[in-house]
Amino acid sequence: MLDFVVVAMVALVVVLGASIYLVRSRRRFRLHKQIQLVTAVILLVTVVAFEVDVRLFTAWRTLAAESAWYQSGVVDVALWVHLVFAIPTPLVWIYTIVMALNKIPADPRPCEYSARHRFWGWTSAVLLVMTAVTGWVFYILAFAL
Repeated sequence: MLDFVVVAMVALVVVLGASIYLVRSRRRFRLHKQIQLVTAVILLVTVVAFEVDVRLFTAWRTLAAESAWYQSGVVDVALWVHLVFAIPTPLVWIYTIVMALNKIPADPRPCEYSARHRFWGWTSAVLLVMTAVTGWVFYILAFAL
């Protein structure tokens, strides 16, 4: 599951970038909405499956103990840095989506709420990318080196 999430985060960052491009450059508001909603559902299912796996089935510390960085505590620091981004990310993303669904017309187009949505959208995107990057660093330190 750890390997799957690492690869999935690459795909997620690419899809996120494509969705932002479509709305900013192509003004494909409906497609952006659809991509974001589908991506949010997939991410929610993936995170729940990942947490269940890590908490109940995978002894990640046993696997990471072979890393040259584990005994020094670097792996734990990398995990904590990752959690700084990973914990608020779904909360901010959920807020962004819920507010967009409530404030933006059902047939999405620019409106009064657009500027605020852009702010929360970019905040969500940056947090998600930082979650991915710090997750990759943690994964490399714990399991690849």
